[in-house]
Amino acid sequence: FVQPGEMRPEGPFGDHTGFYTAVEDYPVFHLTAITHRRDGIYPTTIVGPPPMEDFYMGDATVRIFLPVFKMNFPELVDMTLPPEGVFHNLVFVSIRKQYPYQAFKVMHGLWGMGQMMFSKYIVVVDEDCDVHNTSEVLFRLCANTDPERDSTIIRNPSDSLDHAPTEQNIGSHMGIDATRKLPGENYHRPWPELLKMDDRVQAIVDSLRKNQG
Repeated sequence: FVQPGEMRPEGPFGDHTGFYTAVEDYPVFHLTAITHRRDGIYPTTIVGPPPMEDFYMGDATVRIFLPVFKMNFPELVDMTLPPEGVFHNLVFVSIRKQYPYQAFKVMHGLWGMGQMMFSKYIVVVDEDCDVHNTSEVLFRLCANTDPERDSTIIRNPSDSLDHAPTEQNIGSHMGIDATRKLPGENYHRPWPELLKMDDRVQAIVDSLRKNQG
């Protein structure tokens, strides 16, 4: 049982963020009995610097809820939370972009959906970018963005375990539009085409690689 108002210092604990949490007062949980079964199994996970077991549980959760996100955002193609972001710190999203500033619309929409409000960085890319390939996303981020034009910073609630904000539970979030720019997005030159190897040449190269082992 828990006695209202009874608090004791708890911690520090190694957490999924890869850091130790601070010592803080938490309610005291009193045990009156402990029972067990013969040959019982105690389900648990070990947390620490990612990726650990909890990352794969979180990744599965994203895949399960992806259809729900697509119902709210029809332009959404795919989404992932890379392990480096420990769930809430980093989100990669790909969209079918049809009109100016659509990427920012998606960012703000995601920040308004439950636990997604804790997403510290959201990077939006075009549908032809594989969000599960971090190297490819970073390439688009570096190539397709002007920092002043293509980023936005907002004030929002932050995760209680995030030690970076000045004040606990209150911080800033950044959204970055790494998509191709359309007319009306303050870009006044023709947008260049992404280099792509000719299919015939690609087939020859693949054949040579196969023959060389």
